[in-house]
Amino acid sequence: MNFSLIFVHSTWVSVALAVALPSGIAIFFPTLASGATPLKPQNSSSSVQVPDYLNPNPNPLQFPTKPEEVRIQQTVPISLAQALELVQRNNRDLQVAILQLERSRSAVRQSQAALFPTLGISSNVTNNGNGFSNSSSQSSSSFNGSAQLNYNLYTSGNREATIRAAEEQLRVDEFNVETQSLTIRLNATTQYYGLQQADEQVRINRSAVENAQASLRDTQAREDAGVGTHFDVLQAQVNLANAQQLLTNAISQQLIARRQLATLLSLSQSVDITAADPVELAGLWQPTLEETIIKAFQNRPELPQYLAQRNIYEQQRRQALSQLGPQISLVGNYNLLDRYNDGVSVTDGYSAGIQGSLTLFDGGAARASAAQSKANIAIAETQFASQRDQIRFNVEQYYSQLQSNLNNVQTSGVALNQAREALNLARLRFQAGVGTQTEVIAAENDLTTAEGNRVTAILNYNIALANLQISVTYRASR
Repeated sequence: MNFSLIFVHSTWVSVALAVALPSGIAIFFPTLASGATPLKPQNSSSSVQVPDYLNPNPNPLQFPTKPEEVRIQQTVPISLAQALELVQRNNRDLQVAILQLERSRSAVRQSQAALFPTLGISSNVTNNGNGFSNSSSQSSSSFNGSAQLNYNLYTSGNREATIRAAEEQLRVDEFNVETQSLTIRLNATTQYYGLQQADEQVRINRSAVENAQASLRDTQAREDAGVGTHFDVLQAQVNLANAQQLLTNAISQQLIARRQLATLLSLSQSVDITAADPVELAGLWQPTLEETIIKAFQNRPELPQYLAQRNIYEQQRRQALSQLGPQISLVGNYNLLDRYNDGVSVTDGYSAGIQGSLTLFDGGAARASAAQSKANIAIAETQFASQRDQIRFNVEQYYSQLQSNLNNVQTSGVALNQAREALNLARLRFQAGVGTQTEVIAAENDLTTAEGNRVTAILNYNIALANLQISVTYRASR
């Protein structure tokens, strides 16, 4: 049931529009609400130089149709800094997040339009006659025009809640851009280290193949000299075949790692990349675990994003309840009428008034909608708490991995030196006739494992360090 109260004052005059309202009623049109300061997309101002041919075609709808358009023309080594510059500039997911942010800015401007009155004009020209069969009287032409003015004086909080919800959605999308930026930087860093891992595995397995070939030559020479056995030769051949198979798999993984990183960086269709940076420790982490946790709580954009989402639900609850309150609006109309060749001058008139409405009964729809928003508020609060705990767990996890991998780097360095020395001794023992080919093969495998363990320890340390650095990075809005 909807109850409406209309107060209208109307008269015809032959002068300009004059609006007369009861005394004590003041009308003003507010200025735009300031709202949250919009966060502009962060343009890359890095001094890192990136070749232009690495950038993709500026047309996002490019669709290659010929093999030569997707054939890899060159493989370019890039540094981690260049990879981060490229991903910040070209990543499609980040571009979508920025476009969503621009869309939210437009939605805020759209909601703020309710702060202003709406003004419209309409007109028509008509010709009246008796038709083609009866021309006893002449036709007449007339012009009719009108202007309408509407302004919502009071909406029971609906207008304010709509604007605030749009502003909070803008904040959500601002934080989403930050989250997406941090995520793609972390993904680029992690995948770059993965490419380094793949490159090192190729190097290590290629070295293992060379060692296996050297062992095979030694055993064949001993067999030819009559001091070795054909069994030793067979063992060496099997070891070489296994090493070659591992090398083939490593090369395949290297190609996959290259294309995976190239896809993340949105590179040109004809360019492939390889890691230019050497495998080494990326740095040391100075803050304590507790300091790191607090910094992560302060700087991760996910937490304020959940709070902004909670505020959106609160404004939606107010919007729903505002439907039960009175709605008051100012209405005005100005009309102009002129009938041509009738000897009468132009006549005009106006009407102005206040219109009010109040919903007495809506079947409980508004309160049910408010209850849904209240449940959404509780969900957002629960998600906030869950995200807070997840952030702490992630920091503790990466901090622990950082410490353990730093220890592994030290021990793996010692193990690598020992494995090299053990292989030299095994070969000398085998050449002197006091060792076996099995010992040489075992020593070669131990060296391969030790080299892989050291690379893995260094890169796992760097990955854990990158995660900690991303966790405490100051947000772009500060």
